[in-house]
Amino acid sequence: MKAREFDAAFDAGEDVSDQVDWSKARRPNLDTRRVNVDFPTWVVAGLDQQARRLGVTRQALIKLWIAERLS
Repeated sequence: MKAREFDAAFDAGEDVSDQVDWSKARRPNLDTRRVNVDFPTWVVAGLDQQARRLGVTRQALIKLWIAERLS
């Protein structure tokens, strides 16, 4: 099936899942890369306080705030 035909079938609401090789599927821009950042103690304490208030981990909070700032 050509891409044009696939798009037309998808747009028409047809089930095209049998046309997809899911073992090769990927989601672009979701690869992770580890970075290390050093913060002063007072910044870490503030992050921990906000994370507890929101019920999330420090790492999740940092990721959320950076993602919001970059979008």
